Amino acid sequence: MDLGIAGKVALVTASSKGLGRAAAEALAADGAKVVICARGDAALKEAEAAIAAAGGEVTAIVADVTEPDQPARLVAATVERYGGLDILVPNAGGPPPGRALEVSDEAVKAAVDANLLTSVRLVREAVPYMRGRGWGRICMIVSAAVKQPIPTLALSNTARTGLWAWAKTAAADLFADGVTLNLACPGFHATDRTRELGARGDVRMGDAADFGRIVAFLCSRHAAFVSGVALQVDGAATAGLL
Repeated sequence: MDLGIAGKVALVTASSKGLGRAAAEALAADGAKVVICARGDAALKEAEAAIAAAGGEVTAIVADVTEPDQPARLVAATVERYGGLDILVPNAGGPPPGRALEVSDEAVKAAVDANLLTSVRLVREAVPYMRGRGWGRICMIVSAAVKQPIPTLALSNTARTGLWAWAKTAAADLFADGVTLNLACPGFHATDRTRELGARGDVRMGDAADFGRIVAFLCSRHAAFVSGVALQVDGAATAGLL
């Protein structure tokens, strides 16, 4: 399927590996011009080279997106490089595990900064360019925990569910301007993050490349009437009906 995003400009954060990289690869494969970023220079250069080798147009920028000034810098650099910004995929590494009654105030604040405010800042910086063109796609990579909290990931549950509430509100404000805002909510996928969390060997794992293609679809012209949705990509793992 032609996603209708050839020539569109996309910024995907925390995208040197894992689900962020999979999203960047999928967007580039369908013709988007992609800016990727990460803290680690070596992994970022490897991702850039791989996307370019596959025929994608890509620019890599070293940045820690959780630093308050970096979202504005990344959006400005993207616009300077490619002349605009059409697609935004906010993503940031998840906080450490911990149960609800065991986490400190400082840990909660750090999780909210990294996994809620980072995305809010990115959207605020990107939206003026999208509104100016009357077209935009925002797809946040979060977690299936926004629908069914994971007992050992209290910090992630707290920050990402708060982000979902903010995004649901923002989506209604953006839709009339031709800008959609959705969440892609992964369950367990075969990534470094899943291995770090010690997922059991009997847990069925999703393929990161498949997840990336879901993100790309939500950023496509075909998804123009899909907004304010938190789409679970978890192999039917979430038990809830909503």
